[in-house]
Amino acid sequence: MAAYQDLFKYSSDWLVHTLANATTDLPEVKTTLPDGTRISRKAVGVLHITPPSNRKNPNQEALIISAGIHGNETAPIEVLNALLSELLNGEWQLACPLLLILGNPPAMVAGDRFMEVNLNRLFNGAHGKSEYDGLPEAARAQFLEEACRQFAMAHPQALSHYDLHTAIRPSRREKFALYPFVEGRQVPEEQCDFLLEAEVETLLLQHREGTTFSSFSSSLLGAESFTVELGKVKPFGMNDLARFEGIKKALRRRFCGEPRPSKQPPFDHLTVFEVVYEILNTGKNFRFHVPDDVANFTEYPPGTVIWEDDDTCYRVELSPQAIVFPNPDVPVGQRVGLLIRPR
Repeated sequence: MAAYQDLFKYSSDWLVHTLANATTDLPEVKTTLPDGTRISRKAVGVLHITPPSNRKNPNQEALIISAGIHGNETAPIEVLNALLSELLNGEWQLACPLLLILGNPPAMVAGDRFMEVNLNRLFNGAHGKSEYDGLPEAARAQFLEEACRQFAMAHPQALSHYDLHTAIRPSRREKFALYPFVEGRQVPEEQCDFLLEAEVETLLLQHREGTTFSSFSSSLLGAESFTVELGKVKPFGMNDLARFEGIKKALRRRFCGEPRPSKQPPFDHLTVFEVVYEILNTGKNFRFHVPDDVANFTEYPPGTVIWEDDDTCYRVELSPQAIVFPNPDVPVGQRVGLLIRPR
């Protein structure tokens, strides 16, 4: 219990500590578990965990796992917290360096997606734009970028980053991952196998570099990074965590350095989509013709008008296109949604 007290004061629970100190600027605290695993609490919600130097790292990798970049996406937060509790309780031994991140603690306390501005639009240096001056979420994005840089420099192994989310809207494909765009890059087979192991059957290849957390780590740190959507947004305590056992088991296996299992039905085939078109709010009397309650991966036939403004009318052409992340309530210039098709 002494190690817990060093990290989390009077609690043995990372999530409880994070929520209780969401707006507190705490100093770095270090501790060592009985098996020699070293843990450094870099800040509220950020843990750098290193196994003993004499322990083998069979997969020769380092991992960044983030959740709570949007504060109301609680199930992945609970999954990470449960995995950390298992480690602290000695239920398994860590084999690889690990950076665990709960992204937006104030929004987690409020039960909101964000407080002032969408944190997942502030990476890749976007936090430095003048319109974000003085905003806590911009400072948090800058801090998280630096924490990831330091982690990557300290551990020059193969780096993977999984940024875990749940979606605002329902989805016709419950679990799916997005692979950030990096010129000339192909998805490694072992990463596809990991997604299937986590019961994620759908992969969306992004078409340009973005300002998401996973785009930052792939573009600037050379990580194999994914934004992973795992289901529907629900408040703390309301998640059916049995629906998240796939990602929990897959992450635990990676943490322990165990070999990847063979693919098993029904999770033995990955369906890949690519972006056809990115819808932006033009501000010119922009009108979005996708209903508010439409599910991700809803398909529209050729000829369907998706959006229009004073100058443009966008229709689906030639073959059907599906919509993901439709959200017209964004500032001018930001993404309203993506139109995609099977690759």
